Amino acid sequence: MLLIPLVILIVILFFYSLDKVLWFIIITTPLSLNVKIKEFGLAVSLPGEPLMIGVLILFIFKIIYDSRIERGILKHPITIAILTYLGWVLITTITSTLPVISFKFLLARLWFIVCFYYFTIILFKNIKNIQRFLWAYILPLTIVIFYTIIVHSQYGFTVSSANWVMSPFYNDHTIYGAVLAMYFPILIYFVYNKEYTFPKKAISFVFLIIFVIALVLSYTRAAWISLLAAAIVGLIMFFRISVQTITFSGLILLGLFFVSKDRILMSLEKNRQDSSSKLSEHVQSISNISSDASNLERLNRWSAAIRMYEKHPWVGFGPGTYAFKYAPYQFSYEKTIISTNAGNRGNAHSEYIGPLAESGGLGLITFSFIVIAIFYSGITLYLKMEKGQLRALLMAVILGLVTYFVHGFLNNFLDTDKAAVPVWGFAAIIVAIQLYHQNLEKQKQE
Repeated sequence: MLLIPLVILIVILFFYSLDKVLWFIIITTPLSLNVKIKEFGLAVSLPGEPLMIGVLILFIFKIIYDSRIERGILKHPITIAILTYLGWVLITTITSTLPVISFKFLLARLWFIVCFYYFTIILFKNIKNIQRFLWAYILPLTIVIFYTIIVHSQYGFTVSSANWVMSPFYNDHTIYGAVLAMYFPILIYFVYNKEYTFPKKAISFVFLIIFVIALVLSYTRAAWISLLAAAIVGLIMFFRISVQTITFSGLILLGLFFVSKDRILMSLEKNRQDSSSKLSEHVQSISNISSDASNLERLNRWSAAIRMYEKHPWVGFGPGTYAFKYAPYQFSYEKTIISTNAGNRGNAHSEYIGPLAESGGLGLITFSFIVIAIFYSGITLYLKMEKGQLRALLMAVILGLVTYFVHGFLNNFLDTDKAAVPVWGFAAIIVAIQLYHQNLEKQKQE
């Protein structure tokens, strides 16, 4: 009964001040808790997901009674890629081997994209809301960081405890590390933001140091690799290295790999350094494909996913079904000490191989279209824009997305609100800058 006034207030906000509902969802996402409802076989992130469902329902009514959607948003390459992907997810939901599971998957994708892509683009018409959006996630995430470090310290900052000390806010260290990495370029941008006063820069620097410590203590090797990739892309963008130079360099590296592949494979097979609390040893374990259980389990999951694709190459087993269907496609000699048939330890561990098993070849292609559209739109916009803080912000957002989609080769988190907020939100920033703000620096100079 005590919740009734709160429910009435939320309903009023939905109709008269939707932006406040969105801000509440964004701010509470890092602190949200995953609650399982056994009676319905559901896991709900509270308080955010029920509100996201409400936003989706409101959006559907808006489409039915007022079909007007801004043409700029609708015609944008990123939007077209997203709609193509959702269309194929819908088709493979109909053909799914587990239709109920796939329908839940489709609904979750819809409310994430509607909330954090479509409505945030509209929110970002006010350019000040872009930085507010970034800080609205960073500040509560910092609370999670302090909680994680305090709990971690009680277990001696060991690798084994690093896997779960961020619970109940984040499921494990991989998604925690992925999100930390995404905001790393953003905090660097804040530190060097010429429009910030010295106190604001100093505060941003303190947050950057906190995130550095958190990222190191997360022991998330994929996140470290993703930051290295972002640094390389950042240098390419900053120095405007031509496509021809990048292609030529890539071909040389590819040639060197094929010439030396036997030696490289022998070296990898000899590496038996497992995960370790010593930073140097933990870095060395990244390339261990002989004995490191985490690395070998990824190879096992990927192999099972490819076999699933070979079984149903056109439409896959259905969106969201990998965890329920992959067990028979594991080979005994590929299993590890952490392998399971219950499907309770994550999915395909890849944003790219997962859709291949669940939605067939077109599942991978349509998801890849989203990634290509994001980076093509972002980088071409960056090259067109005048020098200034907005272009620097755009670069930081692009690099944040680089960390996620590189990390996506090794893990998949877009089915969670923790990752959906920054990924779709960053994509929305690119669209909003292109539609509403790309000439801002030129106007300032005039």
